[in-house]
Amino acid sequence: MKYPVAIILTFCLAATNLLAQPSGSLVNFAHLRHLTEKIMLQGDSVSIVHIYADAPNYNWTDAGDEGIACVDDAARAAVVYLRDYELNGNEQSREQAKSLLRFVMKMETDDGAFYNFLNKDHSINKNGRTSFKSFGWWAVRGVWCMSLGSRVLRTSDSTFAMALQQGVERTFPHIDSLLLNDKKVRTIKGYRIPQWLLYESGADATSELLLGLVEYCKVSPDLHVKHLIESLAEGLMLMQDGDITTYPYGVHRSWETMWHMWGNDQTQALASAGLLLRDTNMVNSAKREAQGFYSRLLIDGFMKEMDVSDSSKVTQFDQIAYGVRSMSVGLLRLYDATHDRSYSIMAGLTASWLLGDNVAHQVMYDSTSGRCFDGIRDSSSVNQNSGAESTIEALYTLVELQKYPDVVKYIHFRKLNISSNAPTSFARYVNLAGGEESIGIELKGPRFRVFLIHPMIVH
Repeated sequence: MKYPVAIILTFCLAATNLLAQPSGSLVNFAHLRHLTEKIMLQGDSVSIVHIYADAPNYNWTDAGDEGIACVDDAARAAVVYLRDYELNGNEQSREQAKSLLRFVMKMETDDGAFYNFLNKDHSINKNGRTSFKSFGWWAVRGVWCMSLGSRVLRTSDSTFAMALQQGVERTFPHIDSLLLNDKKVRTIKGYRIPQWLLYESGADATSELLLGLVEYCKVSPDLHVKHLIESLAEGLMLMQDGDITTYPYGVHRSWETMWHMWGNDQTQALASAGLLLRDTNMVNSAKREAQGFYSRLLIDGFMKEMDVSDSSKVTQFDQIAYGVRSMSVGLLRLYDATHDRSYSIMAGLTASWLLGDNVAHQVMYDSTSGRCFDGIRDSSSVNQNSGAESTIEALYTLVELQKYPDVVKYIHFRKLNISSNAPTSFARYVNLAGGEESIGIELKGPRFRVFLIHPMIVH
């Protein structure tokens, strides 16, 4: 493959040439505030987040028999507001987070399980198929936001932070029960399936639990919690296969032999846990996925899911913000753990999906309204509804990216061309916001690299 004539500089040498962050913040909480409602629940004032908002008016839309609001979305919104408060000192975000956290706490039972949905009459849905009392997806999101809240709010409201910590500790028997199957592994189609993850193979859900335990461990470095983190991380790493040159290229499977892009937070969780515990195996596992698999997504394009046991079983759509956040913020956490600028720049390029660098060539997040469209249906069709999940996940991505002023600019880049001539794959991203800088991502045999190109001297 022939490249354009260019001067290629490594980022460590070219940092001083990088463009400044575009002025103004992209984060706009207006639509999330529109979706949020304060109610009385069991004698306390709490905030809920309405599930859906349909175009063109974006009025609240419920989830039918399931209800009007859920822990899933309230917990995620609390995480975003807590991070905004922690990074930017936004007092309004702190109050929003506390009101959402009060709702999450109301949905936890005395034995540490969780209900999920609230009915129209503000009673708890205790029987819905996505709301019954359990310790699964909505519970681990509860653990995540309460753990983060107990850390972030410890100085400003120690009493509330302690209540959150106690809420997390009520869940420990459920987490301990997972480890009754510790070291038990079954095999499906030649792939290892650790039995001590949530749902007996749910690496995706377990990764969000791990994110919560990492936050808890930062303020309460309990040796038992450290053991839980290490055991769950081991399970996630067993669900990883391949490397830069070997299929499926270091991907972390979501469950059994399936991978899906949404909610696959293993790189984010492993990089965070590895940084906290100084565990190079965890960090290296995150690096394998970033170098071998995430690089391919940035070169060849995103997809919804695939069965790694059969490379022909690939589904491209729908593509949603939840998948973009998992990848982008995971790469940021990997940058934090390694200080390798390749990963932070890949994070910015991943997030460019939100501003139009996607297969539909559509801007998905509107900073003037704070809305994020609910997904790309196909190469020419976008779901223009803007519900809680997509809005929250877009905001989470942007809040995290703007922590890095020299990286957030990459959200304005667009993929210009690709070349995949085995064993080399290459993509070039150009800056549409002005300037002469462009970025190359290359896989060449066992080598992965992200590099800076100056196109002015291309003939």
